[in-house]
Amino acid sequence: MLPFALNHMVAPRLDVAAFFDAAVRLDLDAVEIRNDLDGVALKDGTAPAEVRAQAAQRGLRILSINALQRFNDWTPEREREARELAADARAAGAEALVLCPVNVEGFWSNDADRLAALRQALGGLAPILAEAGLVGLVEPLGFAECSLRLKREAVDAIEAIGAADRFKLVHDTFHHFVAGETEMFPDRTGLVHISGVEDTAVAREAMRDSHRVLVGPGDLIDNIGQVKQLQAGGYRGALSFEPFAAEIAASADIAGELAASIRFVEAGLAATKAA
Repeated sequence: MLPFALNHMVAPRLDVAAFFDAAVRLDLDAVEIRNDLDGVALKDGTAPAEVRAQAAQRGLRILSINALQRFNDWTPEREREARELAADARAAGAEALVLCPVNVEGFWSNDADRLAALRQALGGLAPILAEAGLVGLVEPLGFAECSLRLKREAVDAIEAIGAADRFKLVHDTFHHFVAGETEMFPDRTGLVHISGVEDTAVAREAMRDSHRVLVGPGDLIDNIGQVKQLQAGGYRGALSFEPFAAEIAASADIAGELAASIRFVEAGLAATKAA
């Protein structure tokens, strides 16, 4: 069975110590921290070394810091952000840095420029990540307006700059579904983000982060099927919960809801395997 992990987005109101405690209570040993949550680490100014110490006290791995935004718009400012965030990730004991693309319609006027910018950004990031001992986790976003929707384009760009040892993919089950993508790339995947959508009134192209809940019986985006394909292809990494819906963030029993979701996913994968 693949291991589970928690992205801090599952409980954005918890401070980092309480978030880590929640992971321990669920008998998990891996988490993702973020740099974009108001009032909690790292955005609240908590020293990365303190985050590392809190995780070490609980025997937790920090899989990633999520995220360097607009990574494929490589400017001097972006390079500075990348260096600072890579330094924070290293100090926090994180293993990787999640890389999110520009999510603005028409940011580049044509595909040639868009893909050239992607290669430029990866080329600029590679030595920064290497110096910090980090893996870059490229996360295509499925939204129609996004500048990097398909994992195929990310893989091709990584190959073009000869950096397969430095970059891997985030397979986000939500974004994979919204993009209508079929290729999986399990051998190039470094992390899987899981979340479900249960609102039957929303069309695929209208799905947004606010629709992302925990994976359960009402899931419409086939998390179980996606994970099954990744497993069959050799993926052995973590399944990290990353719901964004307001009702999840406000839950008074997030640990109980996560435990139920874990049981659901485990049962689904076991049944699939047995069949």
